[in-house]
Amino acid sequence: MDLFDGITRRISKTKKYVLAVAVAQDYDVLSAVVRAVKMNLVEAILVGDENKILDIAQMHGFNVDQTKIVHEPDSTMACETAVKLVSSGEANLLMKGLVDTSVLLKAVLNKEWGLRTDRVLSHVTVASIPDYDRFFYITDAAMNIAPDVEAKKQIILNCLPVAKALGVDVPKVAVVCAVEKVNPKMQATLDAQALSDMQDRGEITGCFVDGPFAFDNAISELAAHHKGIHNPNAGKADILLMPAIEAGNILYKAITYFAKGSVACMIAGAKAPIVLTSRADSDDAKLNSIALCVLMADRQ
Repeated sequence: MDLFDGITRRISKTKKYVLAVAVAQDYDVLSAVVRAVKMNLVEAILVGDENKILDIAQMHGFNVDQTKIVHEPDSTMACETAVKLVSSGEANLLMKGLVDTSVLLKAVLNKEWGLRTDRVLSHVTVASIPDYDRFFYITDAAMNIAPDVEAKKQIILNCLPVAKALGVDVPKVAVVCAVEKVNPKMQATLDAQALSDMQDRGEITGCFVDGPFAFDNAISELAAHHKGIHNPNAGKADILLMPAIEAGNILYKAITYFAKGSVACMIAGAKAPIVLTSRADSDDAKLNSIALCVLMADRQ
């Protein structure tokens, strides 16, 4: 399934969004932003080292003549400036450029002018993988290091609107662990059982939550059948709730490097959608992510 097309055909295109880019002096970042502007997905404000931005643009033929550039060579200050553009309403979306995630998130979480809400912020990756007939929603690959069961509940709730915006009416959530049976020595399996119980009690609604699932029987009906797993949602997962950031991050990068899949990534749970990809991600991944955040802004 084509990820970019799957996202963009659901965007209303009746609103114009402004994207604030923190530390924009990077080829892939500028390439994605220029393409998004040309497609009328967004207008952009580039925050960063103006000289480096213009040098990259000139070297690669990027037209930034009509794009506002805010000169701020210090990465920390550039992140703060970009976040303030969003919190003030001058921009609607935020994008991470050539900067450590932790630096941007420190600005995002500022109590005075940041973008935090009363919800847990979490990272969502939408992945299109060759030979699969659906998108997968992987969470959390970049934000929450070792979430407890209550944080995992919030992570699920953050991910649901993304899946629903892309046409999954009742997402199937697989709580992914190393094994598919509850083991008192493996906290992830205990969390999986607890989350499934929460759904049964009505604490999590609008989806099916099941687990624990090993990765194979979360995504493959054949694997689930071979293992004798008779859960009706086995092998049919849409959302893959990962046990910790290591598992999520490795899966996300394995999809792009090993499986040659396409991804779109964002931070959910903030006051505005945040484009947050790996610095090594391609311009296509960054463009997909911009489109995803536009779609989610449409839904807010």
